[in-house]
Amino acid sequence: MSGIIRRLPEKVFQKIAAGEVIERPSSVVKELVENSLDAGATSIKIELAGGGKTLIRVTDNGMGMSPADAEICFDSHTTSKIREAEDLNRIKTLGFRGEALSSISAVSKVVLKTSEGRSKRGISIEREGEKLLSIKETAFPKGTSLEVKDLFFNLPVRKKFLASQRAELSRIVTYVTTIVLAYPEVRFSLKHGERSLFSYSPVSSLRERIYQVFGKDRLEDLLPLEAEQGPFRLSGYASIPPSGRKDRRYQMFWLNSRPIKDRSLQAAVNQAYSTFLEKGQFPEAYVFLDVPPSEVDVNIHPTKIEVRFVDPKRIFQFIYRTVQEVLLREMGVKEVRASANRKEASFSRPSHGAHGSNSFYPDTGGDKHPYARELFVPWGKEEKPGPQVLGQYLDFYIIAVDEKGLLVIDQHNAHERVLFDKYKDLDRQRKMPRKISVTPKIIEFSPSQELNFKMNSSVLEEAGFGVDPMGGRSYALKEYPDIFNQEEAEEVFLSLLEDIGEQGEGDGEIRSRKDKILASLACKSAIKAGKPLSMDKMSYLVESLFKTSNPGVCPHGRPITLRISRSEIEKGLGRKKS
Repeated sequence: MSGIIRRLPEKVFQKIAAGEVIERPSSVVKELVENSLDAGATSIKIELAGGGKTLIRVTDNGMGMSPADAEICFDSHTTSKIREAEDLNRIKTLGFRGEALSSISAVSKVVLKTSEGRSKRGISIEREGEKLLSIKETAFPKGTSLEVKDLFFNLPVRKKFLASQRAELSRIVTYVTTIVLAYPEVRFSLKHGERSLFSYSPVSSLRERIYQVFGKDRLEDLLPLEAEQGPFRLSGYASIPPSGRKDRRYQMFWLNSRPIKDRSLQAAVNQAYSTFLEKGQFPEAYVFLDVPPSEVDVNIHPTKIEVRFVDPKRIFQFIYRTVQEVLLREMGVKEVRASANRKEASFSRPSHGAHGSNSFYPDTGGDKHPYARELFVPWGKEEKPGPQVLGQYLDFYIIAVDEKGLLVIDQHNAHERVLFDKYKDLDRQRKMPRKISVTPKIIEFSPSQELNFKMNSSVLEEAGFGVDPMGGRSYALKEYPDIFNQEEAEEVFLSLLEDIGEQGEGDGEIRSRKDKILASLACKSAIKAGKPLSMDKMSYLVESLFKTSNPGVCPHGRPITLRISRSEIEKGLGRKKS
């Protein structure tokens, strides 16, 4: 049977192709900003409405386009950046595929204004999907402005799956932050509706740009990275141990000033830090890698954020050794030592024996100590019900026993659960204790922090944090929960802004945000792993744990207790046949 395979109409093909390049509003912003930078712009203004879903306008002072170039720039595979296949081996621009404007115009309503600056006149082109509505002369200075309205107006299914306005705006802010860091010499401004999110003047170095974006405190916690090896060059900043993050969100990588995502680069940095950070902690890193264009293929995916190196092993080793050498110079070789003697702890470890450092021995004070007894006798009426504490292991875990066997309890997770239930109760009663600062701490927000604060200010207020705007991105921390001192409150507050993340606006989502904040407060104020505890404190903590709503897991979902049953112990020691 013939005629089954048919050539797709051009407008259908364009919509399919556009879906690969333009996934959401942040994709549009990315493509337009990259075009501006490739055009040599030194000032880029980004204006948004509706989280970018209803309006995106990017205006620059780059070289602009002639009327002839402007008329064909929306055609598929039209570009000024390459001429032949060999050019793919020496790409130095951010864009090169000739798909961006074609893809954007296929799924939105577009107005382009541009001028080369040779006269006071420019050209204006208006399109709606595949339809050309108008071409006319207009007064316009040197540069380009591209306005994108009603994204996916002709693809209702794609439009339906866009996230909330807040979530889409957050993605745009995240992307723009990465490109702002890569081009400190360029002026950037970002506006949403009538609200200015940021405006960064040009500076001469990455250090100054980090100061602009993240503030002085963040900059002081970073180490400079600088190295060259043959044709490769690495620069940037990374966090000073033991400072770390709970995830990899604060690890950013650029290749020849192009923001990229690459697991091998990320692994190189994390492995270099592996002996300097606690398990579950990750470094903050802003890593710029410069390599000859012939050493990397950036034509892997239409979004151009994935790359393939000619010699990935060499790149990995270069980054790993550079970061490791910087850390060793800063920190020295990390020594592993046994825990220091503890005055408060009710037990001590012997100084002899092959496994002495891994054992715990309650200080019984002779045979009369109340916990020096047979482990598995039934509980008598004179004893409190529930687990009985035997001691502490490695200053991390409480060892207890009940009628079913041994319990290993994570002291931090246990205390976190106890505090979380307590804070939830105080929140329900609206009795969260607060402390008023005599001299409020002035905090400089990054753009993403300010956005998260404005999205969650009422919930943070209910959690005990009173914050007043001071102009620009400066805010005064006036009130904070009474469980912290001022320095701790600032650290916890900034951490909460980063932890809150994207949430919806319904009652259920607000409750989720509140619980997330209370869980973070509990985590920040809970007993830390590695802290020695007295028998009284351990007993009180264990007793309180088993009165909570969920003694099995902490508010973040981590297990609290590991049980080793009597039968497993007896089986392992050959006391009982399997």
